[in-house]
Amino acid sequence: MDSKRSKYILMGLTAFCVLLIGITSINDTWLSPLRTGVGYFLIPVQSGVNTVGRALYEDITDFWKLKTALDENQKLKGDIAALTEENNRLQAEQFELNRLRELYQLDQDYMQYEKIGARVIAKDSGDWFQVFRIDKGSADGIEVDNNVLANGGLVGIVTDVGANYATVRSIIDDSSRVSAMAMQSGDTCLVGGDLTLYKEGRLRITDIKKGGDVKNGDKIITSNISSKFLPGILLGYATDITVDANELTSSGYLIPVAEFSSLQEVLIITQVKETEDQKGE
Repeated sequence: MDSKRSKYILMGLTAFCVLLIGITSINDTWLSPLRTGVGYFLIPVQSGVNTVGRALYEDITDFWKLKTALDENQKLKGDIAALTEENNRLQAEQFELNRLRELYQLDQDYMQYEKIGARVIAKDSGDWFQVFRIDKGSADGIEVDNNVLANGGLVGIVTDVGANYATVRSIIDDSSRVSAMAMQSGDTCLVGGDLTLYKEGRLRITDIKKGGDVKNGDKIITSNISSKFLPGILLGYATDITVDANELTSSGYLIPVAEFSSLQEVLIITQVKETEDQKGE
């Protein structure tokens, strides 16, 4: 029975193949209407399929392009952040190097004095460093009345000392008074701290004796007769010197050489004036 069914199937397939051979051998003109009818049906379908397929392909392509761009953008943001951080670090190091070079030059300018470097770690409230604290103290050889240098000249004097810290009162503090003189003539004067006046970038110069040779632009340095400040340390430059109303003295202003808005490192002279005077005697 199975063999008979297989025989019929084989015969049917053979007949179908013969029919297909016969159809393909028929003149094309006979098939034209059929092809035309099929074309009217298939061409719009094929066109639609092609359009949908192209749109899907473009959407998928755009999606992957967008994903790639977003990934690259995220990577670039990370690179930019890392470069910015590195640039900031290098700039900070460059600024610190410049400050240390200035301190080194200051150390060379006053080679006659023994000094130790320190960092400013705190200051009183306010815009200026009129009173500030450094990270060196008695354990490092710091004493009360040690003179403090920065930015090319004198910035203040040590007023209090702990084992690992010291407090400095700067020359701009209202209570500061420095006996000074003009470098060119040696005529003496007094430089007084004044926070209100320092907002204009100046301090006050007073007590210039009558006929004293202190002119605008003169370098003002600590004097030999100062009781606490070592001699010859630059304070700043004289300006607007005029005769006082009593006509016995003159006064004016000092433009400090040091900058008191952003002190970070200082040099402390480890001798005190009294000791130096005793050595001289």
